[in-house]
Amino acid sequence: MSKLENPSVLAFEAKLACSDAIMFAGNWDNRKEDAHWAPILVTEKSVRGTISNRVKGAKASKIDAEVEKANLQTVDNAALNFNTDTLKVTFTLRILGNLGTPSTCNKPAYQHALANKITAYVEENGFSELATRYALNLANGRFLWRNRVGAEQIEICISHQEQSWDFDAQDYSLRDFDKQDERIQALSKIIEQGLMGEKPTLLTIEAFVQLGKGQTVFPSQELVMNAGDKKSKYLYQLSGQAAMHSQKIGNALRTIDTWYPEAAEYGPIAIEPYGSVTNRGIAYRKPKEKTDFYTLLDGWMLKDKQSTLSEQHYMIAMLIRGGVFGE
Repeated sequence: MSKLENPSVLAFEAKLACSDAIMFAGNWDNRKEDAHWAPILVTEKSVRGTISNRVKGAKASKIDAEVEKANLQTVDNAALNFNTDTLKVTFTLRILGNLGTPSTCNKPAYQHALANKITAYVEENGFSELATRYALNLANGRFLWRNRVGAEQIEICISHQEQSWDFDAQDYSLRDFDKQDERIQALSKIIEQGLMGEKPTLLTIEAFVQLGKGQTVFPSQELVMNAGDKKSKYLYQLSGQAAMHSQKIGNALRTIDTWYPEAAEYGPIAIEPYGSVTNRGIAYRKPKEKTDFYTLLDGWMLKDKQSTLSEQHYMIAMLIRGGVFGE
């Protein structure tokens, strides 16, 4: 039997396929009535601010003259109007199966060996651990990001075919995945069935966030590539309606990694090959510490190393995340 080698081309499609999320304004007391919801529009405003960033490379007199100037800027803005107190965020989530078959692999022997590893994992563990964590990230409203902060009340409504569940997001922690009531178990079962490929799985998620009349909401922010543009902040919009990127929603749903070494201190991070958290400027799974995805995968596949259950959970979650993993 020839020695197993890494394929030069290996790719998996994402098994959690999120849509973009769109944002509406309404009132908490009428949250179940569709007719009372209006799209939140992204508007433009110009503001006269002050210069507050560090000024470098100039003498004191020039710095004084510079910071005395007004900081004129044009930005996008999105907010509830003064007749509404609640934000509604809605999106869909399609869950795909057939994890054992990559979308591309140019080494049949490797593909066969990987399929056997995945099959062995599923036969022993199923997808219950991962599915429960995905379910909890839906129930706790992690995908709301900054819109979740300071809310008076948050209700998450999830529906699948004839079934539906309502969750009080503030009942579920963002720091752990310990709470597993009957509704979480029922939802995680549906997610697991989707990952197993047992039946088509499409979830519709509606989140209601009571913020207060006129309060600012936070769609995704677009990356401004042209620094000389007239606007300094662009908000994501679909036909003028405030929205959130599917990538941002997906990042929240896969924030389930508590298997990295510093998890007790920093809590869950998103499933990433190197445990990168860009807003902290750090990667928690560095290759030199041999906790990154590629080191673990090579040990599992090429060296037939007996990986721990936590390492297997992480590697399977990476394959669910999808990506290009070849040499």
